[in-house]
Amino acid sequence: MPHSLSLRLEVAFLVLVDALVATLAVLCGLDVRFDGSLPAIAGLPYSAVALGFPVLWVSAMALGHAYDRTILAAGAEEYRRVLNTAVWFTAGIAAAAFALHLELSRGFVGTSVPLAILGTLICRHVTRKGLHRYLATGAAIHRVVVVGSQESTERLARHMRRTAFTGYTVVGSADLPWLGRADDLDAVARQTRTSAEVLLETVRRLGADTIAMSSGDTLGHNGLQRLSWRLEGTGIKLLVAPDAADLAGPRILVRPVAGLPLLHIEEPEFRGRQRVLKECIDRLGAGLLLLIAAPALAVIAAAALISHGRPILYRQERVGRHGDHFTIHKFRTMHNGADRRLTDLAHLNLHDGELFKIREDPRVTPLGRQLRRYSLDELPQLWDVLRGSMSLVGPRPPLAREVEKYGDDARRRLLVKPGITGLWQVSGRSDLAWEETVRLDLHYVENWSVALDLTLLWKTLSAVIRPQGAY
Repeated sequence: MPHSLSLRLEVAFLVLVDALVATLAVLCGLDVRFDGSLPAIAGLPYSAVALGFPVLWVSAMALGHAYDRTILAAGAEEYRRVLNTAVWFTAGIAAAAFALHLELSRGFVGTSVPLAILGTLICRHVTRKGLHRYLATGAAIHRVVVVGSQESTERLARHMRRTAFTGYTVVGSADLPWLGRADDLDAVARQTRTSAEVLLETVRRLGADTIAMSSGDTLGHNGLQRLSWRLEGTGIKLLVAPDAADLAGPRILVRPVAGLPLLHIEEPEFRGRQRVLKECIDRLGAGLLLLIAAPALAVIAAAALISHGRPILYRQERVGRHGDHFTIHKFRTMHNGADRRLTDLAHLNLHDGELFKIREDPRVTPLGRQLRRYSLDELPQLWDVLRGSMSLVGPRPPLAREVEKYGDDARRRLLVKPGITGLWQVSGRSDLAWEETVRLDLHYVENWSVALDLTLLWKTLSAVIRPQGAY
């Protein structure tokens, strides 16, 4: 199916779902507020209001760009637009009621609108997950041609292939000449037009609809602006990946200086109010989870004692924040003396870098295999969080022998506490290559926030239920 048709069908489906959600919300509002009776408002029966509400809701979402094709499968931005639209929609209702002196039932509005918001967000989440699964099969929303130097295009293409669920599929690349060397600005303009024509020909030949520049400097002085002019009316979208691509979230601000948009990069926040809030969430969350998980901990401990005897817990020295050593606690999942067999099994290691992981590890007990599959062996680490050695969310806790081989980049992982879960946990776990594990940990260290922690905790639940990469 052509990607443009898939997009139209996806948008049409969202409109239909939003209308259905709004209809159900307004019917619930009528039932809760009026209990079957339908009075009138300004001579207009509430049944007419019920018919008009879904139309107004969908129209508001369209005006708020909540059906914009560029945000499909984008996650946070899609939810943000839905919430922003809902706020303006509610404000519009209040303003209209005040201006027109309408005796609109506050109970009706207070029930219908929140239900519509909640239902829309839930349906968007379910639809987005379905779209992600569809895109992961190789389908695409946007076909992309990557432009830039060979190294930068390969890096950007790898990132897009790694995140295929976002809907971008790389179908080709183009290496344009550096166009900023000519002293004659007219010559630069002519070169840019020539390169733009070659690029457009490549894009059309490959059936692409998006150009992704690995750097704005690829086209030289004003080249990017001229290319954007050339793309006007073609329907081809232009993306630019800045050199600060590994930085994200609140650390990056766009600040215009005398009309020139500059990226202002804030320092990572390793102390202050946000860090104190994180500590509070860690301690309170770990304490609460320990209380909730107490029955499960007791059952697992009893099963471990019966299955493979003492010790029930496995203790190992790990390296924490600022290189401080601490003892990590897990349920023991291997036979006694497993560490001594490490050298004998080294040839079976499936991992590159500093990690050691093998499938069907003969040292793992039958009970331990099930505990690992659903990460239940890591529950005792909640005690390490409560003690302050670990965090609920953070980089993977490394061994001392791994830290000894760290380069300067990897050593930045030690700027924050290691976590029970993190980006590595929700992105593939043991299936990840060493380089990818380091990249994810560094991305977390550089861009962490309380909101990101809460998001990763939510995603961890899904990763545990679908135990991909756990062995």
